[in-house]
Amino acid sequence: MFTGLIETVGTIKELRARGDYRILSVACKFANDNPAPGESIACDGACLTVVSIDKELFEAEASQETAKHTILNSYTVGSRINLERALKVGGRLGGHFVSGHVDNTGVVDYVRPVGQSLELAVRFDSHFDKLVIDKGSIAINGVSLTVNACHPGWFNVNLIPFTVKETTLGLLQSGH
Repeated sequence: MFTGLIETVGTIKELRARGDYRILSVACKFANDNPAPGESIACDGACLTVVSIDKELFEAEASQETAKHTILNSYTVGSRINLERALKVGGRLGGHFVSGHVDNTGVVDYVRPVGQSLELAVRFDSHFDKLVIDKGSIAINGVSLTVNACHPGWFNVNLIPFTVKETTLGLLQSGH
């Protein structure tokens, strides 16, 4: 279980196959302590298991099913990804509950400035309309956000300057 509050942004250093799985090598620096093998980390919102760690680099495995329902297949060496360690019992809960089990991916329709913020509109398969509600919570690439408005097959959110600076959402462009 996660909160959607990103702890750090990592960089993909290597991608390789191991049988039916994809192995991601991610360089990052967590503020407190490094995760241990077996821990869960949300990588752009998808819950992955750490299989090894070496200083500021960890490896995680992703199944074909995970790759199919997330943006993992779009990663290349150098891709920047949002990272969050699993919620600890008794820890602070900000954001909203994020399971790490991705329901759907969408495509950015537009990003436009609104004052000091950015408005981000996302199109998605309307089969998932029932999961998106006005002023409800949604996670985009693992980031906890509030839906400004939703319509069949699309919704929009507001990205405050802090979110743009501290996550990868400010890198999103139309068509991603």
